[in-house]
Amino acid sequence: MTVRQATRPDHSAPDGKPAERPATSRPPTKPRRRGTDRRPRFAMAVTAAFFALLYIPIGVVVLFSFNSQKSLTVFKDFSLRWYKDFFADDALIESLGMSLQVSLVAMVGSLVLGVALALGMVRSRSRFGSLAGLIMLVPLITPEIVTGVAAMLLFKGMGITLSTGTVMLAEITFSISYVTVILRSRIAALNPEVEEAAMDLGATRWQALRLVTLPALLPSILAAAVLIFALVFDDFVLAYFTTGVDPQPLSVRIYSAIRFGVQPTINAVGTLMLAGSIGLIALALAIPRLFGRRGGLDLLSGK
Repeated sequence: MTVRQATRPDHSAPDGKPAERPATSRPPTKPRRRGTDRRPRFAMAVTAAFFALLYIPIGVVVLFSFNSQKSLTVFKDFSLRWYKDFFADDALIESLGMSLQVSLVAMVGSLVLGVALALGMVRSRSRFGSLAGLIMLVPLITPEIVTGVAAMLLFKGMGITLSTGTVMLAEITFSISYVTVILRSRIAALNPEVEEAAMDLGATRWQALRLVTLPALLPSILAAAVLIFALVFDDFVLAYFTTGVDPQPLSVRIYSAIRFGVQPTINAVGTLMLAGSIGLIALALAIPRLFGRRGGLDLLSGK
């Protein structure tokens, strides 16, 4: 019985080498996205709805502050009528001046006390430093209405008449925690050997603090100052419980005016306060970057 061997066709080239098969062109297939790579459509929809509910009312206030007629529902033409009425109102201008004064005093006072407290907490080698750090976080998590009521009861119990001075004291006390938390991390990141080297070269402890430590903390101090100014200027709860009859901070004056009906002038005031707060917060975020960039340029130039 003979076995027939199947022969395969010879695909060899004339020179004896096997011929290459032509490559078959296939359409590129898109890689399948994994579960973590897919766009979370539901989360995006919830985020969009959240920002819409948050910013649409603010946009309505800004829009109707430029309304030419005294209406809060129908917009007619663009006009600066209500901004002119605001600057012509002596009571609102007086409240604006008081808010600026309180913000400046609270900013300076909280910075002086906050920087000293942050330095003491970081440089302290006892258990008091960690305990003080926990105590400084309490005002940040305490409801502001509780702080306002406590401040009012304290002033009333000590027989102090509510006035501009009580608002300043309350705002300074409330703002110290923010300054301390902002500067504490920055101070902890500084190398203490630089200050010790300055004292080895003949500088006193105060000179080392003034010439070495404080310049290194300057970006954080300025950022904290701008942030505190914005927070105090917009604060209502603490100012409401600690202010006197007259003059009143601008936020309290606006609340008193709203109780008798919302006027278009209030929209103009709110728009100006919103623009000022956004500008101050943007400045507070930009100051560390500007100082860091300039510091890097100084290092490159050898200064």
